[in-house]
Amino acid sequence: MYEHDGHQLAQKVADVMYSRDAAAQALNIEVQYVDEGNATLLMRVRDDMLNGLGICHGGMIFALADTAFAYACNSYNFNTIASGCSIDYVAPAHKDDTLVAMAEERTRSGRTGVYDVTVMNQEKKVIALFRGNSYRIKGEVIPNTEEEDAAS
Repeated sequence: MYEHDGHQLAQKVADVMYSRDAAAQALNIEVQYVDEGNATLLMRVRDDMLNGLGICHGGMIFALADTAFAYACNSYNFNTIASGCSIDYVAPAHKDDTLVAMAEERTRSGRTGVYDVTVMNQEKKVIALFRGNSYRIKGEVIPNTEEEDAAS
């Protein structure tokens, strides 16, 4: 049975999501913290993440921000996907930088939500600002938690 303490449930959801998240695993993204509507993830910039100018490819930064967004908006255990998102790159990231993506819920109502993600380097310099709009779909990340609560 899963406890529905918000932080504990968010952590369990993140653990299940990560076990299935081949993209995050391939990028060596680490989940540092999750809570209801919030997530903090880390990614170290490797050689194979650099573009032709020798800086971190924007797609890698986007993938990190999008992953933090996903963990934040799924933290309530409702299957939730992006309905749209945008990113502004404000500074380059370099090889061996450790990027931190902090996702914060701005609003959640009904099936939709808005989340902001700030991506910073290890020196707390802002690298990118991401905004994601979420849409809740059918199902749960961890199935049957509602049924288990009703039985207890």
